[in-house]
Amino acid sequence: MNTATATPRAQEILELVLITGMSGSGKSIALTALEDLGYYCVDNLPPELLASFIALEQSHRASKVAIAMDVRSAASLPGLPARLAAIRHQPGMTIHLTTVFLDATTDTLVRRFSETRRRHPLSLKTSDDEHRALTDAIEYERELLSELRDQALVLDTSLIRAAELRSQIKDVLGVQQVPLTLVFESFAFKRGIPMDADFVFDVRMLPNPHYEPLLRPLTGRDAPVAGFLAIQPEVAQMEQQIGGFLRHWLPQMLRDHRSYVTVAIGCTGGQHRSVYLVEQLAKAFSAEWATRLRHRELDSWPVAARAASTPPAH
Repeated sequence: MNTATATPRAQEILELVLITGMSGSGKSIALTALEDLGYYCVDNLPPELLASFIALEQSHRASKVAIAMDVRSAASLPGLPARLAAIRHQPGMTIHLTTVFLDATTDTLVRRFSETRRRHPLSLKTSDDEHRALTDAIEYERELLSELRDQALVLDTSLIRAAELRSQIKDVLGVQQVPLTLVFESFAFKRGIPMDADFVFDVRMLPNPHYEPLLRPLTGRDAPVAGFLAIQPEVAQMEQQIGGFLRHWLPQMLRDHRSYVTVAIGCTGGQHRSVYLVEQLAKAFSAEWATRLRHRELDSWPVAARAASTPPAH
């Protein structure tokens, strides 16, 4: 008699990415980036079909799936968070779910819709052909998506080009996910505060390399600028205080099941002081936390052409 015990079949693992966000914020670009990463991509899947679709992919042994959902399925959106929670317990499969919410300022979205001459999905107000103004439709969309936004990794696409958005998507999803990822982002106050920031620190009161002629064309990543800022007592104090704040609160945010924390540090031009501090803080925290860097102004605009008015991609 054979008494050998059959080895239980290992659970399948599905990497599932949900791309959602504001209309005109770049979801199509994000989905293309995920295709490049080997994901099977589906656009505008109705939330009611989510569980059935996951079961179908389970039978096909899919391992990486990306789904785009947005306000085109407005009637079903209120129940989506519950559906997402339910699929985590799909029998026979371990599902690693990442939700990415793409956002942009209202002014940016208005400009993009005006340039493309597309109608906003929520522009039709009632069955008797009454229409909402574009800004009203955008604000109504924000209201409908607010719960999803609160549970997602938020990427602000207001001031970035298509290539940079693709790079950010690949950076976020092209590496193994860890319990909490700390994102340090430099920016220029003159171009607005990043919408995806959890914490914003203003460092415009620190000594400014811009007023040193030899340092003006350089950035905070260059050794001469770093050397100039490293010897400034105020800069060291700012770095220590931001670091102390984060070390105190990050463990509690991890216990609150946060996946991403974005720390935005801004100066006037986003070129020297904020860049330097982001580099230093990322280096200091990388031993304990998964860290990523973004330099919004440097990544989006070549230094020599930062004053030019080249529009960011949709």
